[in-house]
Amino acid sequence: MARISGVNLPLNKQVHIALQYIYGIGDHYADKICKELNIEKSKRVNSLTDDEVLKIRELIDEKFTVEGDLRREISLNIKRLRDLGTYRGTRHRKKLPVRGQRTSSNARTRKGKAIAIAGKKLTMAKK
Repeated sequence: MARISGVNLPLNKQVHIALQYIYGIGDHYADKICKELNIEKSKRVNSLTDDEVLKIRELIDEKFTVEGDLRREISLNIKRLRDLGTYRGTRHRKKLPVRGQRTSSNARTRKGKAIAIAGKKLTMAKK
């Protein structure tokens, strides 16, 4: 079992797909890691040698901020914005979209499930 940065990589997946299970490594960086270590992208994780797994682990530890460290860094950045009272910080505090998206008709992911307002249709029909 390949365990890198505290994450168990799925054995039946291809290497460049399995690396994306690590928080902070996406498609681009997974391909970059495979090219740098001369590992075929289509190779399965269960066919990796211990030496290759060790090389991947060392490269990720050396060059990338992943998992807990990255999550901590992001949360500290958000906390800093909140404490400074910036526009972005207040948007984070109110749990609204931060990057200028509209909120009147969308933003359901950030705002949560829509709550029905009792009697809203009745007031519309009276007009």
